[in-house]
Amino acid sequence: MYLQDPMRFYRSKRDNTRRRVGDKYTILGFISSGTYGRVYQARSKEEDGQIHAIKKFKPDKEGDVVTYTGISQSAIREIAASPSVSQHENVVALKEVLLEDKSIYMVFEYAEHDFLQVIHHHSQTLRSNISTSVLKSLTYQLLNGLLYLHQAHIIHRDLKPANILITHQGVVKIGDLGLARLTYEPLQPLFAGDKVVVTIWYRAPELLLGAKHYNRAVDIWAIGCVVAELASLRPIFKGEEAKLDAKKNVPFQKDQMLKIFEVLGTPSEHDWPGVKDMPEYHSMKRIEYYAPHLREWCTQSSRRNIINHQGYDFLNHLFRYDPDQRLSAKEAMLHKWFQEDPVPNANAFHGLPHNQIPPNRRITQDDAPSMMPMPAVAPATSLHSANTGMNALHPAQMSGKASAGSFGSARWGTFEEEAEAWESILYLFVRLLPISTEGKYE
Repeated sequence: MYLQDPMRFYRSKRDNTRRRVGDKYTILGFISSGTYGRVYQARSKEEDGQIHAIKKFKPDKEGDVVTYTGISQSAIREIAASPSVSQHENVVALKEVLLEDKSIYMVFEYAEHDFLQVIHHHSQTLRSNISTSVLKSLTYQLLNGLLYLHQAHIIHRDLKPANILITHQGVVKIGDLGLARLTYEPLQPLFAGDKVVVTIWYRAPELLLGAKHYNRAVDIWAIGCVVAELASLRPIFKGEEAKLDAKKNVPFQKDQMLKIFEVLGTPSEHDWPGVKDMPEYHSMKRIEYYAPHLREWCTQSSRRNIINHQGYDFLNHLFRYDPDQRLSAKEAMLHKWFQEDPVPNANAFHGLPHNQIPPNRRITQDDAPSMMPMPAVAPATSLHSANTGMNALHPAQMSGKASAGSFGSARWGTFEEEAEAWESILYLFVRLLPISTEGKYE
């Protein structure tokens, strides 16, 4: 039978020799869950015993029936984007990707804190503002990580406090690239397949007005929202989200736009050339006129000692309505606010009393049946390791002859190794990735 089906023979041989997730890691507890999966804390069974975060992606599910239709779009994006940026100190490093029982496990470096924890610790426990030193250090490192993403032609598209991590050494790590898009010669426009991106409170006005063509400036707006939230310990634009209708049409987010107008004022054609051509401009015109109040927002008593004149100018340039007028990540890092004392520190927690450092992320027992799949199924398949230099899914690397480095393999010396690599390629590109013949979009 195997002689008639060589691939089946290969898979059987492969599955009998591969190690499972449980062979490599000890699961310590549950961290969090989201739209695309669940995240666990795990310890490596190797000699170093390092702590990692393992994300298990959810399979497709209709009612009580679990179906397997391939790798989710979110998983593909994170697998594609992470290897090319995992070596930067301010981006969470992807260590490896494992396949087991039709489930995908992404193994990341572990970070003990996140921005949301810092905000809650100061608002609920300390009941005091974050210091200017910490605010600048967190912001500068965040911009440094974003600059690296943008230089790698990646738009994050989901920057928010919960997705920005901090190690116990005070190093910021941008995480969760599940909505990220490579913008280097994209196969389809950014709008296609992603009519809703960026969590509502951090969504740029061009997205709220239905822009089908946008750029990395949406990340800059989100960073402005995050910095303002760190300074005030509450979201600056906290609108209520209107849900998709039965036909999955995206409604105009009137309340969110209203919250922006209340602080920044109503935009005009002078503030934002071309705003009248936006798809939802007619909906925006129904909202009453507001004068800008960002300076007043910055000088309120609770924020006066944190955001000075240069801090206001910094936020004002992140919150420009016209995306082309917003600072780039590099320009933001060069702003005078960071040149004033206190200057940013590579350790955001430097000099802080112990009680001002937020507690480690809470690890609990999982309320799901089990992180690990049922036994007696196909063992884990390692797609790549961080040490192999995988950068296969970046379009710049997809031309010419396939090479060992392109899929994280040390070599393609045997039939099994070559078959495995090409099986992965076909699985990702032929079966799963949507192909478009439309033009290029930035």
